[in-house]
Amino acid sequence: MAVTEAGGGDTASPAAGQTGIVAVAQGLLRRPLASYYLLLGSATLLLAIGLIMVLSASSIDSIVHNGSAFTVFIQQATSAGVGLVAFCVAVMMRPTWFRWLAYPLLLASLALLTLLWLRPSVAVGREALWLQVGPITVQPSEVAKLALVLWGADVLIRKRPLLAQWRQLAIPLFPVAGVMLLLVGYKDLGTMLCLLIVLCGLVWVSGVQFRMLLGLSAAAMAGVVMLIGSSQHRLERISSFLNPFADAQNTGHQAVQGLYALSTGGLWGVGLGQSRSKWEYVPEAHNDFIFAIIGEELGLLGCIVVIALYAVLTYSAMRIARRITDQYCRLVAATCAMWLAGQSFINMGAVVGILPITGIPLPLISSGGSSLVITMFTVGMLATFARAEPDAVTALRARGSTYWIKMWTKMWAVPPKPPKAAKTSRATRS
Repeated sequence: MAVTEAGGGDTASPAAGQTGIVAVAQGLLRRPLASYYLLLGSATLLLAIGLIMVLSASSIDSIVHNGSAFTVFIQQATSAGVGLVAFCVAVMMRPTWFRWLAYPLLLASLALLTLLWLRPSVAVGREALWLQVGPITVQPSEVAKLALVLWGADVLIRKRPLLAQWRQLAIPLFPVAGVMLLLVGYKDLGTMLCLLIVLCGLVWVSGVQFRMLLGLSAAAMAGVVMLIGSSQHRLERISSFLNPFADAQNTGHQAVQGLYALSTGGLWGVGLGQSRSKWEYVPEAHNDFIFAIIGEELGLLGCIVVIALYAVLTYSAMRIARRITDQYCRLVAATCAMWLAGQSFINMGAVVGILPITGIPLPLISSGGSSLVITMFTVGMLATFARAEPDAVTALRARGSTYWIKMWTKMWAVPPKPPKAAKTSRATRS
């Protein structure tokens, strides 16, 4: 298209530039390993931000209680190292092995939750959610999330032809999930909500009729209301959510201080390490409310970056679910995407004041060993699924110049089946 006026070229350039950017983005997304790199890139950046912010947010609390600014950070870095091992183990597993892992992991999580339930009530606060197993401290509810994903997906895949019947869902999915929800929700309502997201995600993605999903959601909400009404502490959290400034020094203290921290950050933030709220103003600054410290030190732009990274992580998991051919892996990947996105939304929503405070960690960012290790194992599992996409397997086999790529593609990845040759008719052959 010719432009005769001098100013015409200037008006045409932006459109051409935008078209070029969109074309480049579409070309990158069409690459066989795009899901794999998006997943690893977003998860790695979130983990790096988490380690930096845990060091910043926990430094003052660590000095006050332990005499060193690095105590909590060293614990988190150690958990990240264990999580890296878990990630590598998940990456080296075959996609079908996760299905075999479902039942042992379910039994282990139910046993740990039962031990936590039967333990004498000597622990208070967050300590009541942890279980000491020898030298290892474990939060059973974190293990229960992954167990419900893997086991629930296996049950629903096996019963897929019969999912239109309510009785097929009631046995054994609902009783086992109900026991797990009860064991978790008695002590930790926030994690119970994450388990409900997992359960509803499994049922929805598997193709259950909407009326069944609606009935399950109604029953779940009724159970949540009953658990809230049975605890004075939870009722106080609901009242402080409705009006945190009514009791800003007591029940609404955490919510109010979180809002102050966010408002102090402004657009650019006060600077990394310069937060004033972490000087024991915001409770659990390196755990549940680390997003408030991110908003204060890195500003609105830092919050947007974190939210965008979670969006990319969720998109990559859903993309994997859409592109992989194995039905079990597809259901697990989609459910994991909903789990991570839902948990992130609940945590950040509580900090900004649009949801009640539930006390669940921000995935890959908040301090907490069990949550970090389980999340990194989940990311490794999704990475395995991403490399098992048909286009990715073909690209890896064509690229297989290194020993590890050749070994993985030969032993673990399942190549796509070649299309069947069309049968020629007798008339054509003659």
